[in-house]
Amino acid sequence: MSIQDIIEGKKQWRAHMARVKALPPDYQIVYKEMQKYLFKVGPVSLSDGTLLPGIVDFFEEGVAAGKGVLELIGTDVAAFCDDLIKDSPTYADVYQKSMSGEPGPAEK
Repeated sequence: MSIQDIIEGKKQWRAHMARVKALPPDYQIVYKEMQKYLFKVGPVSLSDGTLLPGIVDFFEEGVAAGKGVLELIGTDVAAFCDDLIKDSPTYADVYQKSMSGEPGPAEK
């Protein structure tokens, strides 16, 4: 990874966070909780850069439709996040496979 890649990544992250900060306060709170949960659970696909911006897109549509954030996702943030990543392997899954001797995706 070059310095230019790092700089570009930071620019993209700042632009993403500016979109989050433009959301109403209740949406921001829920987004931050989702972000914490997803960073903790660690879906491998999180690093491809589409999941979090997709959530912001979804939230922006909810705001435009005049809906509250809990109308969109329900009251259980973790369950909503789990639903989003249900078909995505997590780093915990990868670790479990490595401990059990199963070949990882790169080894198949």
